[in-house]
Amino acid sequence: MLFFLCPTEAQNTYFPEPHALWEEKSPSSFNIDKVALQEVVDYAKANEYSGSRDLRIAILKGFAREPFHEILGPTKKRGGPAGLILKDGYIIAKWGDTKRVDMTFSVTKSFLSTVAGLAIDNGLITDETDLVKDYVWDGTFDGDHNSKITWQHLLQQNSDWSGELWGGKDWADRPPKEGHLDDWKNRTLNAPGTVMEYNDVRVNVLAYSLLQVWRKPLPQILKDHLMDKIGASTTWRWFGYDKAWTNVDGIQMQSVTGGGHSGGGIFISAEDMARFGLLFLNDGTWQGQPIISSDWIEKAITPSKPNPNYGYMWWLNQKGTRHWENLSEQIYYAAGFGGNFIVIDKAHNIVVVTRWLEPQKIESFMEKLAKAAF
Repeated sequence: MLFFLCPTEAQNTYFPEPHALWEEKSPSSFNIDKVALQEVVDYAKANEYSGSRDLRIAILKGFAREPFHEILGPTKKRGGPAGLILKDGYIIAKWGDTKRVDMTFSVTKSFLSTVAGLAIDNGLITDETDLVKDYVWDGTFDGDHNSKITWQHLLQQNSDWSGELWGGKDWADRPPKEGHLDDWKNRTLNAPGTVMEYNDVRVNVLAYSLLQVWRKPLPQILKDHLMDKIGASTTWRWFGYDKAWTNVDGIQMQSVTGGGHSGGGIFISAEDMARFGLLFLNDGTWQGQPIISSDWIEKAITPSKPNPNYGYMWWLNQKGTRHWENLSEQIYYAAGFGGNFIVIDKAHNIVVVTRWLEPQKIESFMEKLAKAAF
């Protein structure tokens, strides 16, 4: 059965209250094929991520080619496949334990970029095109290369920041498939803004820099400015590496990570992930209250020049190497190791959260959902 959402059609979005049972509606109330939607759920359950449920083992195996790679922060054994599909805020499908807290790996990056957006909204950073060295002057951005890096470069992962942080060397984090240690260590640096490279050390530099700006732990900022306001549970946690502590105004604070491939990152339930996705679906507003500015969200989902599929730590379904051919180009999503996804489909007012879906199956999962619902 086909279902199309007219852009001009008024939408009455449901927002779940804090600690309340999330309201569910039958797919048929939205003219969505119930049987076909169940097949989508069955597909997610049948295509569980193939890595070990002991995520310490999965991490060490998944990043074994990185020189000097080790677990530096907390990890947690995971549960089985789980997820939700929201239409107009209502749950129309769910599977697995949606309240279980699990690691979410690089989905954390989309939360981290949102903390940067909150800093912009609150005037702590004037503009993301500002040089980071004008805010963080402790040597992290010294030198001819690093001094040219802006907040935008860090957010788009095209800074090519050079250095070491919390025991991680930038060149050893997800190194190229070609070459060896000497090639990686002695590489020619790319001008900031010209080449995207997915790199957790540089993401963690962003987290550290935001800590210097906020001067409060980032989990507290996220909780006070966003998660409490959207009614998230108290079960989520945001960890850094065990030794990632720094002195801020005479107080020892932990600098959190933007992912979990050396441990750490955000540990969270599928339902809290869905609340975050619902906030973005509604342009940063929750029950009529602005939480994060729509201007920031628009910037966050604008393609970067080096990679049209990447914005401010959100993946974008634009023409490029990660384009989902048969799906709306308005789709954008957060993605993490092991098959963790928050997918926002603005065209159809839908949010999808999947946990522990074999990562290469997400496109076919979304195609099946499109055939069932649209």
